[in-house]
Amino acid sequence: MDVNIERPEDVLIHQKLLELALIPENRPVFYVQSSERVVVRLDENEEQPQSVADSAPSTPEDTLCSDHSSFNEGHQTTPETCMKFKDLILDAGNIILEDRKVVKNSSSKRQIPVQIPIHEITFSTIDKPKLLSQLSALLGDIGLNIREAHVFSTNDGYSLDVFVVDGWKSKDISSLYKALEEAVASTEKDSWSRISPSSTPIERLLPSGSTPFDDCEVDRKLLKMERKVASGSCGDLYRGTYLGEDVAIKVLKQERLNEALEQECIQEIMILQNVRHKNVVRFIGACTKPPHICIITEYMSGGSLYDYLRRQEGPLQLPTLIKYAIDVSKGMEYLHENKIIHRDLKAANLLMDKNYVVKVADFGVARFLTQNNGTMTAETGTYRWMAPEVINHQPYDQKADVFSFAIVLWELLTAKLPYDSLTPLQAALGVRQGLRPPIPENTHPKVAAILEQCWHEDPTKRPSFSEITIMLEKILKEVGQRDD
Repeated sequence: MDVNIERPEDVLIHQKLLELALIPENRPVFYVQSSERVVVRLDENEEQPQSVADSAPSTPEDTLCSDHSSFNEGHQTTPETCMKFKDLILDAGNIILEDRKVVKNSSSKRQIPVQIPIHEITFSTIDKPKLLSQLSALLGDIGLNIREAHVFSTNDGYSLDVFVVDGWKSKDISSLYKALEEAVASTEKDSWSRISPSSTPIERLLPSGSTPFDDCEVDRKLLKMERKVASGSCGDLYRGTYLGEDVAIKVLKQERLNEALEQECIQEIMILQNVRHKNVVRFIGACTKPPHICIITEYMSGGSLYDYLRRQEGPLQLPTLIKYAIDVSKGMEYLHENKIIHRDLKAANLLMDKNYVVKVADFGVARFLTQNNGTMTAETGTYRWMAPEVINHQPYDQKADVFSFAIVLWELLTAKLPYDSLTPLQAALGVRQGLRPPIPENTHPKVAAILEQCWHEDPTKRPSFSEITIMLEKILKEVGQRDD
């Protein structure tokens, strides 16, 4: 339904792309269109404005006219590539929106319209984790700036990703098309086709030397699934019972199963097996044999912290806010002591039990830190909570979780989505240039200080979770509440 009625030909284009993507040798299939867009800039003799990516979805007035287009014959790339962002300078002073570009307010200076080449590139391939990042990296490698990104998934496991870009000096489609072909051809040859829907038993995907999860395997006959409580792109969450206990059952969608998703499931089970703390969701068991692979944990009747914050009529009382923050900090302190990095810490991945105790959950992208991989480089997590070193594809460690915790603490203060006026890609662009959410004026000074320390640009200057817990407990004592 998300199709511009003035461009019904897009329906046929998208259909053709998806048909071609069915053939492994063709992946990724892409299609290029071009247009010009008028933007307002200052007179060449005046100071030039800085710009950011577009901040609003496309509208009928933004229709891109097709001059020329082609389908590729299929090349491949690597799944672990990180997006490459072009340099961005954000002016914290007075700014205004002009034709969806951010420019300095200078009404006294003459402004002139400038036409710049805009291209729309549509990809189709197998849907898989981090595909948006992989395609973004591909575009960044040839010097394109992403203005908009629209991502669609089909019910049978394929994707249609539409990027509106600038940065290609010429309107000529053929030169851009050739550059895209070369960029795709220079990457790993089989990665686009090997991550296909799979029915491979999970035991075959275990790391070398590992054994099946016999000690945590749940007898499916004793597991009773009741109502569905949540649904995601890769799995559904059900409430149920196991041996008389209320449990949460995360079931991977059979039609979305592939090696990458199953590998994430393995990692999550391996980590959950090794953790036991009052502020970490308790693992009960797993069903690792097809057709239904699932993970069973304790049932958290309070739901996610994200949903809880949005159910509140006003801001949290400071003692309550600090208590929740301490719960998260203690859970993360325990994980870090056990050499585990979460990599996707956010309010949506923090759950509450019936006594309003907050627990860290969702370990799908968490990893063990060993002597051989004390730092990582894979770009993993959710953009709005992601540390700048992760966005920049630099080596990172557990201090990346500390940055994400700062954004969670900001969520507790505001009950808002971080950078809610920006798209996820725009938020990531801003964070790598120093952008942070605004701290509310009435924030307790010591809480504000923790925020600024935790989201510091330099990871080495961020505190550890043991230090954060101590700081938070001191604040809680000051405001007259005792941590239980």
